[in-house]
Amino acid sequence: MDTKKQTPRKQARQFQDSWKNFFFLLPSLCGVSIFVFLPFGDVVRRSFTSLTGSQFTGLSNYRTVLENEAFRLAMGNTLKFLAVCVPLLLALSLLLANLVHFGFLKHYKDVCLLPMAIPAASLVFVWKMLFSRHGIINSALHLSVSWLDSSCAFWVLSATFLWKNMGYYVVLWLTGLSGIPKSLYEAASLDGAGALAKFRYVTLPGLRPMAGAVWVLALTGVFKSYRESYLLAGEYPDKSIYMVQHMFHNWFRDMSIEKMSAAAVAIACIFAALVYPFRKKGGGNIGTLSS
Repeated sequence: MDTKKQTPRKQARQFQDSWKNFFFLLPSLCGVSIFVFLPFGDVVRRSFTSLTGSQFTGLSNYRTVLENEAFRLAMGNTLKFLAVCVPLLLALSLLLANLVHFGFLKHYKDVCLLPMAIPAASLVFVWKMLFSRHGIINSALHLSVSWLDSSCAFWVLSATFLWKNMGYYVVLWLTGLSGIPKSLYEAASLDGAGALAKFRYVTLPGLRPMAGAVWVLALTGVFKSYRESYLLAGEYPDKSIYMVQHMFHNWFRDMSIEKMSAAAVAIACIFAALVYPFRKKGGGNIGTLSS
């Protein structure tokens, strides 16, 4: 009987708490709406109009973009960069995180974030000293390889991306590993499980809730790698590292707003397709793999 009397009070209290939470989130929601959702909505609108935005052109802008050689080259390079760097980044950082967590690399955690603290301009200066035609590597190996002006530039950029971001993802995985109870590993040891069995049946399931978030952060990092690429090779780099950011930079300079809008919407759809499998069932939050 007491439970029935308290139920409306509890519901009213929950309703009040939900409104309080809403008001706390309202400033952020307004900011995101004004500076993200509304501008992107205008980009979607402009992707179906002419340059001035006054004439509806249907899908002609998308057709122009898809037939554009610069878009094909930039999108292909970006997807290749994603396919190479993201799996390597996640796998190597997970390996290092396990070695740190179980005491094999105790001191790596103290210096793993150091590359992120180095300014990009300084980092690129070091890489140019290493990989220029008359740089340290060519001098040491008696080579004459143009690392930054050939297809090798892709692998130089990939190494730069991995080295700079590895520590950050090690810290992310360590956060997930710290949430796995040690009793599970002890129980697995009592059952005779080896290191690989523990990793497969204890570590991986324990990290599954945060795998989606790490995946999305890695994808975002790939699309933010323009700074290093630009500083390494300038506005018109070797075609192997001509990314979507270079394309947008050149189109913006030419004021090709309609092509930029169509390309932005297309890339947003590709990004959403890559993120969608990692949504959380029923909630929409990125977190667990959908089976």
